[in-house]
Amino acid sequence: MSDVLSRSGESGPSLSRRSFLAVSSAAGSGLLLGLTLPAGRAEAASAGSFAPNAFVRIGSDGTVVLTMPYVEMGQGTYTAIPMLIAEELEIGLNDIRLEHAPPNEKLYVNPLLGVQATGNSNAVRGAWKPLREAGAAARIMLVGAAAKRWGVDPATCRAENGRVLHDASQRRLTYAELALEAASLPVPASIPLKPASAFKLIGTPAKRLDTAGKVNGTAVYGIDARPPGLKFATLAQCPVFGGRLKHVDDTAAKAVSGVRQIVRLDDAVAVVADHMGAAKKGLAALVIEWDDGPNAALSTQAIADDLGNATLKPGTVAQLIGEPDKAMAQAATRIDAIYEVPFLAHATMEPMNCTVHLRQDACDIWIGSQAVARVQAMAAKAAGLPVEKVAVHNHLIGGGFGRRLEADGAVRAVEIAKQVDGPVKVVWTREEDIQHDMYRPYWLDRISAGFDDKGRPVAWINRFAGPSVIARWLPPAFQNGLDPDSTEAAIDLPYDLPNFRVEFVRREPPGIPTAFWRSVGPSHNVFVTESFTDEMAAAVKQDAVAFRRSLLGKSPRARAVLDLAAEKAGWGAALPERHGRGVALQHAFASDLAVVAEVEVAVDGTVRVRRVVCAIDCGTVVNPDTVEAQLQGGVIFGATAALYGEVTIRQGRVEQTNFDSYQIMRMNEAPAVEVHIVKNTEPPGGIGETGTSAIVPAIANAIFAATGTRLRKMPVQANLLKAAR
Repeated sequence: MSDVLSRSGESGPSLSRRSFLAVSSAAGSGLLLGLTLPAGRAEAASAGSFAPNAFVRIGSDGTVVLTMPYVEMGQGTYTAIPMLIAEELEIGLNDIRLEHAPPNEKLYVNPLLGVQATGNSNAVRGAWKPLREAGAAARIMLVGAAAKRWGVDPATCRAENGRVLHDASQRRLTYAELALEAASLPVPASIPLKPASAFKLIGTPAKRLDTAGKVNGTAVYGIDARPPGLKFATLAQCPVFGGRLKHVDDTAAKAVSGVRQIVRLDDAVAVVADHMGAAKKGLAALVIEWDDGPNAALSTQAIADDLGNATLKPGTVAQLIGEPDKAMAQAATRIDAIYEVPFLAHATMEPMNCTVHLRQDACDIWIGSQAVARVQAMAAKAAGLPVEKVAVHNHLIGGGFGRRLEADGAVRAVEIAKQVDGPVKVVWTREEDIQHDMYRPYWLDRISAGFDDKGRPVAWINRFAGPSVIARWLPPAFQNGLDPDSTEAAIDLPYDLPNFRVEFVRREPPGIPTAFWRSVGPSHNVFVTESFTDEMAAAVKQDAVAFRRSLLGKSPRARAVLDLAAEKAGWGAALPERHGRGVALQHAFASDLAVVAEVEVAVDGTVRVRRVVCAIDCGTVVNPDTVEAQLQGGVIFGATAALYGEVTIRQGRVEQTNFDSYQIMRMNEAPAVEVHIVKNTEPPGGIGETGTSAIVPAIANAIFAATGTRLRKMPVQANLLKAAR
């Protein structure tokens, strides 16, 4: 597989929507059976034709090539999805090679998002049925071809290890030998899939197919692309969002050895050089004067104050159950709180980069993107070219986390490439990356709960304000003042709450670009709901796990993971002084997850997360190793945000610059993370982002258990130190 992924091949032409499943043969190295989803009927391909955008190709050597509709950014997609194909096609996992899908919204649409994109923890969820159908359809057609050649009933044949067998006559044929004949057969009217009881591969631990290339250096990320004649560029953008470039003195920069040219844009300046070192030296030598523009006085506090004021007025009702106002008025007791979460940067290990070769009538782009068709469309617009004249070569991603759902980096690279003769690679410095990110939104919640005289919750009212990333990124999904991302995990809670209302007030911060960030809406909502649920338990003097369990009569899967996490964590067992356990429960990304965090809080307020126990019910597990790894990684990512994550604005500028001021959890700080999986045969749920959202309130609740200090604002480390003072 690494051989395929290490080559930057040309994007193929777009295909029509005529068929859900198309069968074709290929010239050259062998006959190929190509499948394209979704499908209506098959078409017999003419000799020599080949559909390069098909999902599955079977060559004369028997190798299956999967054109991957999703992108790998460390989450295991390039192993789990081939497992779906291999299971139904009856081949070994190592028999599959992968190619990156080109931009094509029609063929490679994510069925759960409606666009070609990898995100929202739904690659496996989106691929679960259609990719299995791709493998199953190919198997059925190959079996049919063998049966036709032998003159037997297909029901007497079976597929195994890349061959079709007829046990009665002991005959067998390889898939490679059958590809041409299979291509001439009609697509089956129905495509039955294996029952879970027949799975041989799905549900078993599988080694990552992309590991070897990443270890030996042959795997190619976007930043590794090097077309012939490449020049390198780095840039400085106006430090105030919405500001402009006023003047630049480039005399010293031009004197730097290797610097070739200075590119001026409306709000940025770039240095183009023979190598990155020269480009950085040239950039440092520029004397730049900026026009700060309308946001020069903007501050984090001003944004927070605006959100707080916005929550004083009614918002759009996202969910209403019963009569919460009446129930609250009649409650024996009530509690109220205000929660805040800050802007967060993505801080991906692979900084933003894009390589562009722009010519008069065409453009090639090399990038690692979660939304390659969006890159193509926006780059075409920036280049002034028809979309079909822009070829995007996608690569492995060194950390996406939602940042690479955006195409701003590609657009910026095209703007620079307009002034450069030949291909140019634009690489953002870490400082530029953090200070010109598109940030996880700042949100503020005003939330209340009421109880009867027995301590049972009778009312829940939550009104929160903040931006809607969906409204910008996918406008059709923003309907009547609401979107599914901003409200996920704020509504449809697993708890039995008889009177419940959640309102959303859309409030966009001036000048600050916001975007998806790992676990997105739940990264905010789970912190609020699970911290506040803990407050409710404390208010009525109940154990945090017992209180939650009493509200889960209609959510057996949630109750099961809560019980499992509590058991494995030793909930209730004695801990040393200033140690505490905190719990969080969530239903998000179609998975149920319970997390118990154990923390130690030093006298000076320093927090150390010692242990984390996760219990996950994510439906059918394709690769348990991936589930464990993703929960471990998600917990570390979320714990980093809980302890340290905060982007602040002062005089219109992001104050954080690099990992010294935007701190990342170090290896020596990482807690032990245990993962326990509840097995069932429900369709798969999401896994890549689940741990990130659940760990944050678990840590905050553990700090309360250890110290009695309730933290309603992230990050906990900075705010706990403030409380200690």
